Amino acid sequence: MMKECEQTLIGGNMFRTNQNWTSQTNQPKPSPVVLLPLSRRHTTGSTAMARIVSRALPFASRSSLHLPLPSPFPGAALLRSAATAPPLPPAARAALAASLLSWGGHTGNPEPSIAAPPPFAGFLAGIRGFRKGRGGQASAKRSQPQDAPPPPPPPPPKESEIELIARIGVEEDMPDDPEVLNIVEILKLNVPMAMKIALDGLLDSSYSTRDTSISDVGKYDKVEVSVLLCNGNFIQDLNKEWRGENRTTDMLSMSQYIPDLDVPILMLGDIVISVEAAARQAEEKGVTLLDEVRVLVVRGILHLLGFQHESSNEAAAEFEKEEQLILKSLRWKGKGLAKSALDSSKPQTDSLDGQVTNGLKKAGSLRFYKPKFKYIFCDMDGTLLNSKSQVTARNAEALREARSRGVNIVIATGKARSAVIDALSMVDLSGRTGIVSESSPGVFLQGLLVYGLEGRQIYKRNLDQEVCREALLYSLENKIPLVAFSQDHCYSVFDHPLVDSLHYIYHEPKAKIVSSIDQLLETAEIQKVLFLETPEGISSALRPYWAKAIEGRAHVVQAQPDMLELVPPATSKGNGVKILLNHLSISPDEVMAIGDGENDIEMLQLASFGVALANGSDKTKAVANVIGATNDEDGVAQAIYEYAF
Repeated sequence: MMKECEQTLIGGNMFRTNQNWTSQTNQPKPSPVVLLPLSRRHTTGSTAMARIVSRALPFASRSSLHLPLPSPFPGAALLRSAATAPPLPPAARAALAASLLSWGGHTGNPEPSIAAPPPFAGFLAGIRGFRKGRGGQASAKRSQPQDAPPPPPPPPPKESEIELIARIGVEEDMPDDPEVLNIVEILKLNVPMAMKIALDGLLDSSYSTRDTSISDVGKYDKVEVSVLLCNGNFIQDLNKEWRGENRTTDMLSMSQYIPDLDVPILMLGDIVISVEAAARQAEEKGVTLLDEVRVLVVRGILHLLGFQHESSNEAAAEFEKEEQLILKSLRWKGKGLAKSALDSSKPQTDSLDGQVTNGLKKAGSLRFYKPKFKYIFCDMDGTLLNSKSQVTARNAEALREARSRGVNIVIATGKARSAVIDALSMVDLSGRTGIVSESSPGVFLQGLLVYGLEGRQIYKRNLDQEVCREALLYSLENKIPLVAFSQDHCYSVFDHPLVDSLHYIYHEPKAKIVSSIDQLLETAEIQKVLFLETPEGISSALRPYWAKAIEGRAHVVQAQPDMLELVPPATSKGNGVKILLNHLSISPDEVMAIGDGENDIEMLQLASFGVALANGSDKTKAVANVIGATNDEDGVAQAIYEYAF
């Protein structure tokens, strides 16, 4: 399992640099050299390198690290070069000699003045290694006779350089988000900096809970770590494959260190970070995405170096102490593990690395997800519309988020097209820039009217005229309100408050009252008729009567408890969806469907993934892949955030 995981993370085309995919077998585009003092500048593949120095040198300061702004010249060092600076004071040279690792400086531009202060002045006072060197010098000076000549300066130390190699990549299925790509470039500089501080801390580490298998890094020529930015699906699959735990997390750290292996390279391992989990946590903490990714990088490095905070409270305290030392040294924003957990009050799930993450995706984070589906077919009444026949702000926001990620939203409903346009216009989602218009595809009137590309009608089916006549007469004789639908027009045989409610509440076209049934049938093609009655009246009288009266000639459909529809036989919303999929050359594998009523059953079965809202019928919920929240709980938004990405 470990070998396979390493191949997944390091080999093939998993890593991407400068938006170009590279592999280990092909020579990739060189990355910029990390802006750290180097004795000789070079790049290998997509690798950014730096040199480790001990605590006796400024970059290793864990109490204060002051980095001047980068030079405008591409190869310039952040700190003054030891090669071009004035000679170091004896104390500094002694500190260098006592260091486990030495520093080789490099700069791409000449120093402005040879009389400038020593390159490390101002940093050494707070560094333990330097204080030790100064103590030795002072003691030697006090033991010498007053008239003795000053001792000769010690020989320059022999350099023992260690290259820090940081491979930064983006998982293949991640979208090309500008913010993520910018973070990749920053991490090329940041990860070696964090590695240096963390490795430097091993020199005199007194932590009792750390696994000390990795301690003597001085015997290596190189230390390598990889960082992969990915989406939640990738890290969940990796978590399941590598650890057998089918859940998501914010970060995984996987060691590649093999004890007693005599090789010149220390392969620390791989750090995999879920970008959307980091984005959610950054929002909760009030920091930037870069800030949170940096914190997760530091935690990953510490895990690879043997810090395991899950084992005990003492281990957690030591982990947090070292984490804060690194973050403060680099002046990066971040909170300790315990404080981060206490600060979060939202629903959470435990992660593998001791972190806690919010289990729900949010608006604003979908840009880090690759859509699972190209199309979402969505019902209106009881689904996208709440019990007040309104599209909520959160549902509208979710639809916009999905569209911004390239998902096509297609309405499939029993309503007339004009009713859908009117309802969605309330939240600015109709028209050319919305999700429905007279120029967009859609399935309407229970699949009896289907519009394709550019809003052209590609299918229409009418109800048998004799069934229409019988229904209109039944309505008139029994004073049960009925509305007949003819494309974007509605008709009724008498005025009634329920008929008006169909327009004022449900956005359907306002019904015209006709004086003659025969005249209506001669001038209009009726696709369906709809009875309006109490749920009890429909279940006890209307439905049994019409199911028997129209057997073989029409079909009974009930989308809402207080509405009963008569439609042509062998007609369904699912059939209309199938017609539209064929017209657009779309595979059902590319489709997610959301609905609630019995008229949505075939659509949910046809789609690759079907979501039935909790307020839906039992028959509908029985065929769905998952049951979502109710339509009054923004069920469509939850379905999109949780299952579409």
